[in-house]
Amino acid sequence: MSGSQPVLWHIRISHYNEKARWALDHKRVEHRRRAVPGGMHMLVALGLTRGAHKTFPVLQLDGEAIGDSTAIIGALERHRPDPPLYPEGPDERRRALDLEEYFDEELGPHIRVLGWHELTRDPDRLGNVVAGDLPEQVRASELARSTAVRYAIAFTALRYGVTSDQAAELAQTKVVAALDRLEAELDGRDYLAGESFSVADLTAASLLYPLALPPEAPQLGDPPEAFERFRAPLKERPGYKWVAEIFRRHRRPVRAAAHVPA
Repeated sequence: MSGSQPVLWHIRISHYNEKARWALDHKRVEHRRRAVPGGMHMLVALGLTRGAHKTFPVLQLDGEAIGDSTAIIGALERHRPDPPLYPEGPDERRRALDLEEYFDEELGPHIRVLGWHELTRDPDRLGNVVAGDLPEQVRASELARSTAVRYAIAFTALRYGVTSDQAAELAQTKVVAALDRLEAELDGRDYLAGESFSVADLTAASLLYPLALPPEAPQLGDPPEAFERFRAPLKERPGYKWVAEIFRRHRRPVRAAAHVPA
C-alpha cells in the first residue's frame, strides 16, 4: 500500500464504522483514526468526499476519500488483497457480497433505530455513551454532558426517527428476521461463504455487535432495561453465540492512533 498512512474518519460506537475498522485491522493496515461526535460528522464527511457522502466512515487512502463501509472494503481488497475478505471462487464471492448487502440494508438501519430508541429514553445511560466522544478537557463537565445528550436525542430523532414506537417495533422484527437469516445461511457451518472468514461474516457480526455486545467490540456499557429485555431471550440462539465467537476468533486490532478528536 503506497502513499501516506491511511486515515479513517469514524464514529466510535457506530456498527457500520466497526465494519470498516475491522476490515482495516483484519488486513493489518496501520492507519490513523480521527473521531468526530455524531451529528457534526456529516459536515466533515461532505467536505472530505466533496459532497459525495454525508456520513462516516470515510477512509483517506492514497489521496482518495472513500465513503461507505462496503466501498472501503472493496478498496482495501484492491490495495491489499491478503488476507482476503472476498472468497476466491466466483459463486462463494457472489454469495458473500449478496449477504453483505442483505445485512447492510435489512439489519444495519433497524438495529441502529432500536438501540437509539431505547438509549434516548434513558438519559443517564445515553450520557455515559456520548461522554466518550467529548474532548477530554470537558468530559467532566455536567453542562457539556447534558448538552451532548440533548443534541444526540434531537439529532437521532430527526435523522433516524428513533422516537417512533412503530419504528422501534419494526426494528425488533427486522433484527430477529436477520438473526433467523443468519442461522439459516450458516446451517451449522462456521462461516457464511466458504470455509474461511469473509466479508459476509465480518458484516453480519459487526452489525449485530450492539445486540451481542462481545468484549472485543466497542464498549457501550450496560444496555437500557428495555433493550436488555429484548435481547435476553435471544442469548441462547446459535446466531447470537456465533457473533461472539466470530469476534473472539477474528477481531484482532492493529496498532492505530486513538480516537483523536477532530
